Amino acid sequence: MHPISRFLASRKGIITVGGLIGLLAVLLQKLGNPPNMGVCVACFTRDIAGAIGLHRAAVVQYMRPEIIGFVGGSMLSALIAREWRPRTGSAPIVRFLLGIFAMVGALVFLGCPWRALLRLAGGDLNSLVGLGGLVVGVGLGGWFLKRGYTLGRSQAAPAAVGWSMPLLMLTFLLLLVFGVHFKPDQAIFFSAKGPGAMHAPLWISLGVGLLIGAMAQRTRFCTMGAIRDTLLIRDTHLLSGIAALVIVAFAANVALGAFHIGYSAMPVSHSNWLWNFLGMVLAGCAFALAGGCPGRQLILSGEGDGDAAVFVLGMLVGAALSHNWFLAAGPDKLVDGTLQMGGPGIWGQVAVLLGLVFCVALGITARQRR
Repeated sequence: MHPISRFLASRKGIITVGGLIGLLAVLLQKLGNPPNMGVCVACFTRDIAGAIGLHRAAVVQYMRPEIIGFVGGSMLSALIAREWRPRTGSAPIVRFLLGIFAMVGALVFLGCPWRALLRLAGGDLNSLVGLGGLVVGVGLGGWFLKRGYTLGRSQAAPAAVGWSMPLLMLTFLLLLVFGVHFKPDQAIFFSAKGPGAMHAPLWISLGVGLLIGAMAQRTRFCTMGAIRDTLLIRDTHLLSGIAALVIVAFAANVALGAFHIGYSAMPVSHSNWLWNFLGMVLAGCAFALAGGCPGRQLILSGEGDGDAAVFVLGMLVGAALSHNWFLAAGPDKLVDGTLQMGGPGIWGQVAVLLGLVFCVALGITARQRR
């Protein structure tokens, strides 16, 4: 094994990568990304869905280069390490629906697991409730795994399966670089205000995405995997990388004056703790049943995994439905000095409960008979 690969496979390696992701995320915030959102796979995928016109929420539309970089960096790393393998498994419609419900849960919480960690590192105490829900959701999914849950094994697939997601991301990059508008005032859309209008310089964002994608591919960095391994087999290897991300991001926020502790009116956050919790229970269970958190699914799709690519497409559609059908939560707001608590509306609450029913029914029925 090459010395670099050996290091990245070690505990020191995963700690180094986790810390570097935390540092880069805070630097992206300093350079223009939204506060406590240096890297958020759910939010950035939602922005891409808006950019290509799948939803028309004008404040969250931007072709995020970080997402493109995750897939590209993973692909390049896998090719260099000879780990790029086109493959696919079974139950694509189920994986697609898991992607939809995972995104619904994440947008009710207002962030993916990576953003939950960055919100914690920035002082947002609501993240603790979301992380608690994530642990419960992953624990529920792990319970199903221990009892035989499976969607089938992956098998070798034609090369076209492996190239599909990288080529889609390359198309997105070209649309972004050339600022394509198919017709005046039509896609590709770019937010003029709101979180979608806040972004670091394109090439820096892309470079950071490529670097994180490559490092995550080599280390198998995954928030859901860290929780699952800790709960099921008492292995804290991945968890040490997660801890390093939070610690380094916290230190960087303090150094840059960006640490502000509280729970009300925090950046792109709401203090409705019940739905923060339940949203992440749904997301965590969907991640566990699909085999990885959103970041890990992007990395796997770059490696040639067609199952992960279907899940990512489900997230894109889930983001569109969340805004077209008013499922996503709204953030807290201060209006004339009075706090207006955010959170999901009735349809978002219904969608979370339906998603939980779907995940539980799937966990019970998709079992390998012994």
